[in-house]
Amino acid sequence: MFTGIIEEIGTVRDLSPGRARLSVAARTVLGDIRHGCSIAVAGVCLTVVEHDSGGFVADVMGETLRWTTLGALTTGDQVNLERAVRVDGRLDGHVVQGHVDGVAQVTDRVAHDRWEVLTLTAPESLRGHLARKGAVTLDGTSLTVSAVTEDGFEVSLIPETLAATTLGRLRPGDRVNLETDVLAKYVERLLAASGAPR
Repeated sequence: MFTGIIEEIGTVRDLSPGRARLSVAARTVLGDIRHGCSIAVAGVCLTVVEHDSGGFVADVMGETLRWTTLGALTTGDQVNLERAVRVDGRLDGHVVQGHVDGVAQVTDRVAHDRWEVLTLTAPESLRGHLARKGAVTLDGTSLTVSAVTEDGFEVSLIPETLAATTLGRLRPGDRVNLETDVLAKYVERLLAASGAPR
């Protein structure tokens, strides 16, 4: 489990789709790294299988390469990184599983005096999980939905988020990993199981 509070921006050292292995250069997340621990890479929960003083390697399933933006990564790309949350730590963001639900696409970016607004389209199957002032995760970053649109949603990014994550570099046309709030998924499932109208 994660919180969506990005610890650092890592750099892709290598992605070998044939071997399904991703190597990432990092510093902060290496502090207490060990074989088998979980690190969210661009919002995707991955398991560390190797590490050295300059980074780590994780296996990536074919399913993950197909359904997230990880399959499009190339050497030198930057990715948001977060270690799994400690039970004795603060939950500063929201409950993030690192299980990406789909990919959203940036359609607009508008700068304001102290923040920027991103507008994104979302897969139709996920739009019912989005609510104004609800939680959403983009490339592993915990955010609040500032508006719901006909085909997606908006988020407002403060200067800290713009500087500390890869979201500050997004432009219209860019794609990001989207994880909706886990509570919305369970509510949908419970309603479906009870036969109640959704």
